Amino acid sequence: MPEACQEALHVDMNSEITAWVKGSGGMSGDLVDAGLAAQAELVAKGEVSSRELVEASLQRIDAVDGRIGAFRVVRHEAALAEAAEADQRIARGDWGDETRLPLLGVPIAIKDDTDLAGETTPFAVRGDHRPVSQDAELVRKLRAAGAIIVGKTTTCEIGLWPFSESPGFGNARNPWNPAYTPGGSSGGSAAAVAAGMVAAAVGSDGAGSIRIPAAWSGLVGIKPQRGRVSGFPNRDPFNGITVWGPLARSVSDAALLLDVLSGSHPQDVYQLDPPRTPFAEAARRDPGQLRIAISFRTALGVPGKVDPEIRLAVERLARTLISLGHKVFPADPDYGPIALGLVPRGTAGVADWLDSIPGADPEARTETEAKIGRIVGKRLLPVARRLDPYLRRRVGRIFRIADVVLTPTTARLPLRVGALDGAGYHKTQSASAAACPFAWTWNVLGWPGVNVPAGLSSGGLPIGAQLLGHDSDEATLISLAAQLEQAEGWTERRPPGV
Repeated sequence: MPEACQEALHVDMNSEITAWVKGSGGMSGDLVDAGLAAQAELVAKGEVSSRELVEASLQRIDAVDGRIGAFRVVRHEAALAEAAEADQRIARGDWGDETRLPLLGVPIAIKDDTDLAGETTPFAVRGDHRPVSQDAELVRKLRAAGAIIVGKTTTCEIGLWPFSESPGFGNARNPWNPAYTPGGSSGGSAAAVAAGMVAAAVGSDGAGSIRIPAAWSGLVGIKPQRGRVSGFPNRDPFNGITVWGPLARSVSDAALLLDVLSGSHPQDVYQLDPPRTPFAEAARRDPGQLRIAISFRTALGVPGKVDPEIRLAVERLARTLISLGHKVFPADPDYGPIALGLVPRGTAGVADWLDSIPGADPEARTETEAKIGRIVGKRLLPVARRLDPYLRRRVGRIFRIADVVLTPTTARLPLRVGALDGAGYHKTQSASAAACPFAWTWNVLGWPGVNVPAGLSSGGLPIGAQLLGHDSDEATLISLAAQLEQAEGWTERRPPGV
């Protein structure tokens, strides 16, 4: 698309959003812009009904999503019916307390890789999809917390790429500039939050797919410890590299949603004990003085070709951390042969998922990934699993001298929508690896990571930085991210016109 057309699209979309917000009468705009915890508190205090809250979300979706494409499906009637049920429970006094129903009546979005009873789960692949009869475990937890699921969000085929585009189910666009992607593969969830359609959304992360769209959409995105959030009915999602987690504007909202999502299913391969204290409490806690290793080195053993604006943004964030009393110093994790832990898991996982879809009609590049998984990935899976203890020991040495590792989340600014349309497997894979070489290592290790906003580029596109932690140490990352948020004030940033 010519540059002039892209700018015209940007201006046109922002004018439409601005006009809607100004014409919304104020109340709806205030409701959808309130954070997750604030929305839940309004409902709990009886200051707003669930129906009003869900209607405000649906109105914003109807007004904005035609240009953003964040949602694959919107549950207008079902969400309003569930909101009415929530209001009836409140009227009867049959709703417990805030601890037991922390999201009562609050609208949430989920990614289209997650089963929702009565809906299909195409994961962006065309095929003979039938509605599923049971909710995924994380959906069950959301419902048990009182949340209202307003829709399922756009992704790419089987979550393979750092964009959320597919020939069968459309493209998600970045609310900061719709000529660009919000990232992937949880880009629809990120776009829905960034554009204020919901206060928070669930994504999944198999090689950075929560943190990358969080970075490119100006959000907080938490990749939890492996096993923290159940993927059931997927007992071992993508052979241990994929986890589900929250995207939100604020750390406290992301932590609240993570508390709701946390917990193992009895059939999960990876089981974790509950955290000693809620993650929402960690978001209110001072992290203390931490040792933070800043690294720009990729897992391939050479410095990443990082966009100069991203490097400067991460270095600026490091200076903020120093001003907050932390010790920040350059040090690189020793990744060793960590790629051997990713490729078999990822390719075999794609093959399994694609083979489970009746009448699957994927893109050629998706089929190529699946073929690699069938021929090579599955044979090497035992080797990848045997490497785990060695890799955790080797990479974990960094935590002898540091409490947290700080890296860029991505090496490039957001890609343009359609930049890789029709590209073959090798071109797409190379472009993806060049843009996003920093996130996937922590998926192999299974350890937690948090993207935090690090500012905007000269062109107004979001930049993210990654806080990476040791085994099961989400609490430290959340506490540090919350402290940074207070210093940086990123929750006040909005895409133009939103």
